[in-house]
Amino acid sequence: MTKHFEGKTALVTGGAAGIGRAAALTFARRGAQVVVADVDTPRGKETVEMIEEEGGEALFLNVDISRAEDVRRMVQETVDAYGGLDFAFNNAGIEGKQAPVAEVSEENWDRVIDINLKGVWLCMKEQIPAMLDRGGGAIVNMSSVAGRVGFENLPAYVASKHGVLGLTKTAAVEYATQNIRVNAVCPGVIHTEMIDRTTGGDPDTLEAYANMAPAQRMGQPEEVADAVVWLCSEEASFVTGDAITIDGGFTAA
Repeated sequence: MTKHFEGKTALVTGGAAGIGRAAALTFARRGAQVVVADVDTPRGKETVEMIEEEGGEALFLNVDISRAEDVRRMVQETVDAYGGLDFAFNNAGIEGKQAPVAEVSEENWDRVIDINLKGVWLCMKEQIPAMLDRGGGAIVNMSSVAGRVGFENLPAYVASKHGVLGLTKTAAVEYATQNIRVNAVCPGVIHTEMIDRTTGGDPDTLEAYANMAPAQRMGQPEEVADAVVWLCSEEASFVTGDAITIDGGFTAA
């Protein structure tokens, strides 16, 4: 594999598992130094160990992206460790508890919005100045097909993911002339622990989820990771303010 990202630094939030782990590994395989940020310290360190076992370089930071002081520390420690920041994948998020709009609790609403939307804003607020110091960079924010369409019983999640797309477009417009590109990805049903939690591991429910897309299967974390890393590459140098949907045709059907 060609290491196009040698000498570059990538920051991945929610890097302890799933799409975040896959992206961290993919960045590293392309030569980047990777900072893995997550609230799950044991599994975050496990991601770092996986990168190091493959000959890459990585650092784990325990970070709650809903806390401004954590995010400031995350970016500062990244710059201190590797001299700057080139790429960021703002992936960390939660689905929250399921309930209709009129029944969702305020506590659940606030928690989902704080992590999924405010957290992405806090990350960009600190990442963009660091990238400006570096002369430019690329940011990819995690949205969802739930940022494209509505889903029953997930009002806070859907609102947060729609919000991420608006925030992404705004930042892309603001920094387009300063060599910072900002894009998003909108995964569909990707086989991660979030899906296992939602389905309870029930085989029939898992099959139903797999059949939601015309492709008649779930996506894999690596398929999203490849899109994220491409968006950060020179091959995507004229792509900004966009959202790539990775859903096996779900939103096209």
